[in-house]
Amino acid sequence: MQILNSNIKRIHVNQHNIRANAKNDEQLPPLTIKTSTANHKGYDATIYGSSRIVYSPDKPLPCGAKVWIETHAPVEVKEELCS
Repeated sequence: MQILNSNIKRIHVNQHNIRANAKNDEQLPPLTIKTSTANHKGYDATIYGSSRIVYSPDKPLPCGAKVWIETHAPVEVKEELCS
């Protein structure tokens, strides 16, 4: 697990990984947590503070996401899948 404390974090669901998991019996991480310095992929995220859900169809994130969770609070990311 990793706790991200950088400024803004944007959490979104990677639909491509979810589809690949279903189609190919894979276990790719379905969540991406974007910070100003890196992208963190994981299976579970806990937000320790306030957040908001953003829908922006006209200005998606560079990855194409149109809906995401945005927060300045610390986010704990589980980067491994628990069986």
